[in-house]
Amino acid sequence: MSKQSIKDSIRNIADFPQKGIQFKDITTALKESAVFHEILDIFADHYKNEKIDYIAGLDARGFIFGGALAYLLNCGFIPVRKAGKLPAEVLSQEYDLEYGTDKIEIHKDAIAAGKRVLIIDDLIATGGTALAAARLVQKTGASVAGFAFMIELSDLHGTDKLKNIAPIFSLITY
Repeated sequence: MSKQSIKDSIRNIADFPQKGIQFKDITTALKESAVFHEILDIFADHYKNEKIDYIAGLDARGFIFGGALAYLLNCGFIPVRKAGKLPAEVLSQEYDLEYGTDKIEIHKDAIAAGKRVLIIDDLIATGGTALAAARLVQKTGASVAGFAFMIELSDLHGTDKLKNIAPIFSLITY
């Protein structure tokens, strides 16, 4: 299997969630076990020598890859949730949206200082959520070891916000 066959397994949905958007639907890739395995194997191979302590998966599709990759890399998994979803004391980080702001959170005791954290999500567009996750990781005293994305929408230049923080690995670029 190749990156092209993974790319071919992703469904495009026109005008979702709004007119003019070409939504990249990964569910068609995930439902095929061979494709899902290949995606995880590529990520695991890329990070196998990076001494990752935690994978921080962004709510919600980053959880799909994050938990499985944490298992493959024998490290912990940290869910980065939308505001109000975690039960214990949290650290929060606001970030800008096209119209307004949003907030993500992690448990305050989720990551120990000095640890190395890989941030993962299914897609990077403008980079706001990933940058907010990096700031959360840094608030704990840990370091961002890298950013991993299944899909990068390069025309939106989201990686420009991240490139001075840690290395970026995108499996597929549109």
